[in-house]
Amino acid sequence: VQHYHREILAPALMAVAQCPQPVVAQIEGVCVGGGLEIACQCDLRIAGESARFGVPINRLGFPMAPDEMRGLLALAGRAATLAILLEGRVFGAAEARDLGLLTRIVADAEVAAQARRSAERICQGAPLAARINKRLSARLAQGGALTEAEYQDYFSYADSRDHKEGVRAFLAGVDPHFSGD
Repeated sequence: VQHYHREILAPALMAVAQCPQPVVAQIEGVCVGGGLEIACQCDLRIAGESARFGVPINRLGFPMAPDEMRGLLALAGRAATLAILLEGRVFGAAEARDLGLLTRIVADAEVAAQARRSAERICQGAPLAARINKRLSARLAQGGALTEAEYQDYFSYADSRDHKEGVRAFLAGVDPHFSGD
């Protein structure tokens, strides 16, 4: 049991969380247990209005593994995480959004299109800036002062090709063409 959770599931969830590119979850139908654990590792979560969420493992006689709980705890906080785990309820999309688990809710028939549109909007932005925002938000969520190296990592965008292109395009009133450099 320990091997499965620590050596298989935890690294898989960490791979999603640490993906340098933004990850968009498209949630249709039931997002319970492991599905919710995966969704919690994504950067954006778009769900249909009839989607259902929860972690009813209390009825199976085991707790949520520590590395699997991290994402839920980061999104929902301690009180909501405990309520989700202790009660074991399955709940709707509106409640999931209220708990901080969702970026947005859309009509069921629009989930795929809206998730795709979100990804397209991300792709229209500067990839370097997206990667820095993703790294920095994860680091700031940990708390504590930034090191000099972390500040330098953040300000690395200043001399980038994408930054110059973004400023050029803005001043010219045209769409930028980013390269990721």
